[in-house]
Amino acid sequence: MQYNVEPLRSPAEIAEFVNLASLGVHGQRNSLLVLVGLNTGLRMSDILNLKAGQVRYQDIVTIIEQKTQKKRLILLTKLRPKLDLYIRNLADDDYLFTGQSPQHALSVNAVYKFFQTIARKMHRNDIGTHTLRKTFGYHYYQRTHDVGTLMMIFNHSSEAITKRYIGLNQDVILAQMANFSLGLDT
Repeated sequence: MQYNVEPLRSPAEIAEFVNLASLGVHGQRNSLLVLVGLNTGLRMSDILNLKAGQVRYQDIVTIIEQKTQKKRLILLTKLRPKLDLYIRNLADDDYLFTGQSPQHALSVNAVYKFFQTIARKMHRNDIGTHTLRKTFGYHYYQRTHDVGTLMMIFNHSSEAITKRYIGLNQDVILAQMANFSLGLDT
């Protein structure tokens, strides 16, 4: 079985995902984690490494991506009200998204398992830890049609890689095929 992670393509899917994340004992943590992913395009490993002190009072945060070791700026202005409320009782060296204690970050595997629970509730089999990053990219491209900037945001080496990553090629092919037929009009 091939596992293919896809973006959330509609506002309704995004709203449902955020809503399902907000349920339960860790709802505030989980919904903020999802919102950070949707609005920054960061890889899950980079989201989970964020500490309260990095985001406190800072709307532009510089991180070093774990995978690429490249510097990346993230803009948190729109997330500021939710972040401020969430971190108000956290120490600067506490991870934003923790498991057992503020000194231990939530694991990518724990997030994956949580996302699989949401995926089952949404009747989907294409949700994973890259879903939020792909959703950010998909909607950024749909709004701006600026694949060059998105390529730089994602630190991809080509526009083709970026388009394939966000599922754009698949959407274009399906849209074009929907309007294509041979011999059916006779």
